[in-house]
Amino acid sequence: MILSTKGRYSVMAMVDLATQGQDKPVGLAGIAKRQEIPLAYLEQIFARLKKAGLVKSVRGPGGGYLLGKLPSEMNVADDAAQVAHGLDDVAGAGFALAADHAGALADATQRLAQVGGAAHERH
Repeated sequence: MILSTKGRYSVMAMVDLATQGQDKPVGLAGIAKRQEIPLAYLEQIFARLKKAGLVKSVRGPGGGYLLGKLPSEMNVADDAAQVAHGLDDVAGAGFALAADHAGALADATQRLAQVGGAAHERH
C-alpha cells in the first residue's frame, strides 16, 4: 500500500499543528501556507480529522484547531489511515501503512511525541 496524498498531508498537518498549536489554536490558512497544501484540500482533511477526534476546533476570533488528544497518545500510521481510507477501514489500513512506511511514520510519531512532551513540560 502506498501512502496517499491525503494521508501524507494529514501527517504533515498534524505535526505542524503539534508544533504551532501548543498554546493557541492554529488556523488552516497558516498550516496550508507553511506546508504548501491547498487550503480547500486541507479543509476536507480536517473535517475527517475532527470526525475521528484527532483535532478539536475553536470557533470565533483567534479560532482554529488544536490536537484532539495528547501527542503521546497518537499513532501516525492509524491517523493517516483514518484520513486516507475513511473511518471504517482503519485497523487494516493502519497496519498496512505501518508495514509499508514504518521508518517514516515512526519518525513522524516520534516527532509528534517530542513536540507534545516539550509543550507539556512548559505548562
